[in-house]
Amino acid sequence: MSQDVSEGRTDALTEPTVSLPVVRPERGPAEPPVNQGPQHPPLRYASGRNARIPGPVAPLSPPPSGAQARNGAPRAAQGVADPAHNRAMERHWSPQRNRSAAARPFTRPRGRHAAMSRRQRWEGRYVRSLVLSDLVAGVGAGAAGFGVRFGDDVTTYNRSYLLISALLPVVLLAVLAVSRAYERRYLFVGTDEYQRVIRGGGGLVAGVALVSYALDLDLARSYVLAALPAAVISVLVLRFVLRKRLHWARARGEALRRVIVVGHELSVIGIARQLRRERYHGLEVVGACLPPQADGLEVDLPVYGTFDDVASAVELADADTVVVLSCPELDGEAVRRLAWQLERDEVDLVVASALVDVAGARTTIRPFDGLPMLHVEHPRLHGGSRLVKELVDRAGALLLLILFAPVLLTVALCVRLTSRGPVLFRQVRVGRDGQKFRIFKFRSMYVDAEARLGELRHLNEHDGVLFKIRDDPRVTPVGQWLRRFSLDELPQLLNVLSGQMSLVGPRPPLPTEVAAYADDVRRRLAVKPGMTGLWQVSGRSDLSWEEAVRLDLRYVENWSLSLDLVILLRTMTAVVRSSGAY
Repeated sequence: MSQDVSEGRTDALTEPTVSLPVVRPERGPAEPPVNQGPQHPPLRYASGRNARIPGPVAPLSPPPSGAQARNGAPRAAQGVADPAHNRAMERHWSPQRNRSAAARPFTRPRGRHAAMSRRQRWEGRYVRSLVLSDLVAGVGAGAAGFGVRFGDDVTTYNRSYLLISALLPVVLLAVLAVSRAYERRYLFVGTDEYQRVIRGGGGLVAGVALVSYALDLDLARSYVLAALPAAVISVLVLRFVLRKRLHWARARGEALRRVIVVGHELSVIGIARQLRRERYHGLEVVGACLPPQADGLEVDLPVYGTFDDVASAVELADADTVVVLSCPELDGEAVRRLAWQLERDEVDLVVASALVDVAGARTTIRPFDGLPMLHVEHPRLHGGSRLVKELVDRAGALLLLILFAPVLLTVALCVRLTSRGPVLFRQVRVGRDGQKFRIFKFRSMYVDAEARLGELRHLNEHDGVLFKIRDDPRVTPVGQWLRRFSLDELPQLLNVLSGQMSLVGPRPPLPTEVAAYADDVRRRLAVKPGMTGLWQVSGRSDLSWEEAVRLDLRYVENWSLSLDLVILLRTMTAVVRSSGAY
């Protein structure tokens, strides 16, 4: 792949600023100057460029005297622009008068990109919020540990613990910094941030034990067992709250990265739809660059040219991130040249892998004679990690049964007194490795619900093998309330306690659903079904069958204890929001 760099672009790479002449039409002496907007030099493309790709709608500066344009104007610039399709140039062109245009020529700032500066500002504010929340967690944990061990009395013996409590927030910040829990690459989405907090907390406990033993310090164990776990748990909860606040801001269109997608049409369309649907990732696709042979008519995005025009597209679209999708035209050398062009303005370059739903913890880059090889680990479906998950599930189920005992009793009385039939509903479901078991739920339908299923099947609102109706006439009035807040699923804690289910996992399917599974979908049966999971916290019944399967398979392939913790925390907000619950 060759790269055509004109003289004007070569100068731009070596000069800190580029002064462009202001082109003014001749007019009378009394007429004030009219703003011509930023006078971009005409882009020159490689000879292989297809003119069918609509270029950005922008006023073109006249070519230098004596020069001949190699290509004609882009087709989008020859006629009337469609503002609904491409609004990328609205920031670069204004019909209003600018009195300062006649006084000085237009200069384009170089160096740090403007969009990147905006992104760094909100990222900096977020990191400062994390530091403040961690300090609050450390202060609260130190005060809680002191209060649990010594109460309100300050004596000569416990004055040293006041000093330890005062130093705990500082030590906590240092441990989290060493664990790289403030690096921006691990923040905003994913479980890496929580994993690093947990590792840092474990290291802090181990370090305190080691120092206490080596220096023969007589530390009160009750203080240590109260303060340090409380600090780690408080940090996790506060960071989760801050992340949810960030996701809500992104849902409103704030704190987003502006992304240029580079790849083939179908791949661009797919990634754009997915990023629009999952706004919490913080990636807003503002344009695309397609191969020369593509026409770009199916892409509902501004198309800024071919693969050779990515650097100029970043500037025109005011982007701060470039996502390169997998395509044969962009080999290693082409991506390297693109990285060189983007590093001047510190624009992030993201190369999308052809792997589907593989978490970063399972991938390792290993050099082989200068060639980076991506090694993919197998999912952890067996071994010690699964044993830990079993212990956590059963202990958590027992604790939740004790905590929710009053709620369970109240719901049971409501079900019993408001409709005829048993309190609990038992149904055969399919578990791990295809083993069948009986699931327990509070009865939310009338007793003849199964008999009436045939007459309602034509009203199914869900695609795939699931049967869902938003206003199901078989659901009782109390059942509607139970389903809205997922209280009907609390008896499944008995299934978790008996080892048939897990707290977090794929949705437990019916035998009739499993019989209709494709080969890839059967991968869901490799782990125990769960009371909650990615499918439940991402929209539940509002999701399509294909999306629900994709989320369940993602969990199976990338399971970890930190991911379970994130899903459990997200379950609380999903239950309160009650979206997709019917």
